[in-house]
Amino acid sequence: MVQLDAQFIIEDLCTDCVRWEKESLWAGALERNYSAVMYNDFAKEVIAQFKYRGDYVLAHVFASLLKKKLAAIPFDLIVPIPLSEERQYERGFNQSEALIRACGYEPSSLLARTHSEKQSKKSRSERIHLSKVFQIKEPIPNQKILLIDDIYTTGSTLRHAAKCLKKAGALSVSSLSFARG
Repeated sequence: MVQLDAQFIIEDLCTDCVRWEKESLWAGALERNYSAVMYNDFAKEVIAQFKYRGDYVLAHVFASLLKKKLAAIPFDLIVPIPLSEERQYERGFNQSEALIRACGYEPSSLLARTHSEKQSKKSRSERIHLSKVFQIKEPIPNQKILLIDDIYTTGSTLRHAAKCLKKAGALSVSSLSFARG
């Protein structure tokens, strides 16, 4: 499980979350992110096998690590980070939905992706300043939402989704990513 070095922790939050919380536009959007593994060279290769080469069965391998985290996180609805229609077609499946199903849960598809350019090709600043990345499908008053994504890199995708869900009435939004960069 991911255990950050103490130099990257401030009052039980990682320095990345602390930095996000200092920005008024993003403060309070995402309570916290949990991750199962660090995004090292091995994780990068295995996730690429899963995500880009369609090795769907790896979702069940990842699920064994994610289930331990899920048991400790309170939530009402578990929501995958959606793909654009183009990405969904290219890959044949949504990797976040696959992780949720492999863990034994039914995903709540509350979000739709409105921006289709690959996030991995953008800088942190470009990711943060995108407008209207997600759209909500239905209001969700007073629900504790858990977002699921494969990789936490800059935190931008999860915070854009969390902000959208909070505007739709979510009581709280946390996230669980398989790997953390």
